[in-house]
Amino acid sequence: MNVELIFRIIGMLVLAGIGAYWGIRLAGIFEVSIWLATVVLGVVGAVTGFVLTPYVTTRPAIKIRNSLSRISAQTLAAGLIGLLVGLFIAALIAYPLSLLPSPFGDILPFLGLLIFGYLGIMVFVMRQDDILTVLRLFPGRSTGKDKDSESAPVSEEADEGRTILLDTSVIIDGRIAEIAETGFMNGTLLIPRFVLNELQYIADSADNLRRQRGRRGMEVLSQLQKDETVPVNISDIDVEGIREVDEKLVVLARQLHCPILTNDYNLNRVAELQGVTVLNVNELANAVKSVLLPGERLTVDIIQEGREAGQGIAYLDDGTMIVVEDGKGHINTQATVTVTKVLQTAAGRMIFSRLDGGASE
Repeated sequence: MNVELIFRIIGMLVLAGIGAYWGIRLAGIFEVSIWLATVVLGVVGAVTGFVLTPYVTTRPAIKIRNSLSRISAQTLAAGLIGLLVGLFIAALIAYPLSLLPSPFGDILPFLGLLIFGYLGIMVFVMRQDDILTVLRLFPGRSTGKDKDSESAPVSEEADEGRTILLDTSVIIDGRIAEIAETGFMNGTLLIPRFVLNELQYIADSADNLRRQRGRRGMEVLSQLQKDETVPVNISDIDVEGIREVDEKLVVLARQLHCPILTNDYNLNRVAELQGVTVLNVNELANAVKSVLLPGERLTVDIIQEGREAGQGIAYLDDGTMIVVEDGKGHINTQATVTVTKVLQTAAGRMIFSRLDGGASE
């Protein structure tokens, strides 16, 4: 039986009894039939209890539970400590306030309890990161002599304890496996179960292209688990009350105070607007591309015709496109070119060049 239905029945019976009691009391006052007054008020109480009981019992409890599930354990602990500190301060000043003349001596101790309890929670929750940082510093401050030697392990431990949330798109993209193999990424890659479920759903899609992308994501995930360079953890952690995967990731990242690794532009924007750190693979790829300056010479393979008349197109090993002026006549040949201009666009870096010397088969 549904819990809400049980509370409805209990509320119906309680208010029906209260209605019947007042029916008996009011029947004598207004000189009406006891049975009529009892039945009418009892029915009114029963209907009221059946309808309104969930709004004062189960539904507020569900909302409170959903709100608490979105709050990280660190925030809850900070709020509890702040409440205890606020109550302690209120207890210290309660006795002096109680000595004030009435009605101040009766009201102010209770008001102080509410005010200092609220202030304690707010201050500790808002400054929880600073307080946690201060607490972490205490073990390493024993002596000045050992300060340098102890600070390095603390920093290393902080890096190793870092958690990075993975989005579905970055798993399907596949470059995360190669990035992890390089050893530049520190911390644990966390893949929530709802991300894995979405990946399985894509892999089972009726659309051939989506099915191939999903299966490639599964292969990348298997490769990540086999690679011991970066730990990979698949967790059953979830966010109740939210259906969209991207929104769940943002809420979970706020709860865990960790970044999201993705190449999804929309998720990137939404996460940044909510103060969540985003590690974008596309931005990383653009950052590590070769830096060329006007006047530099390089040898490229011209492989196709450009958009403008006479242009040829070549690519560097990192995928950077090079537009070669008058390169149309040298397609499928290797040529030496001189860089004339470098443009940074939203899609990446584009290099313009002109032919310098001859071309060879």
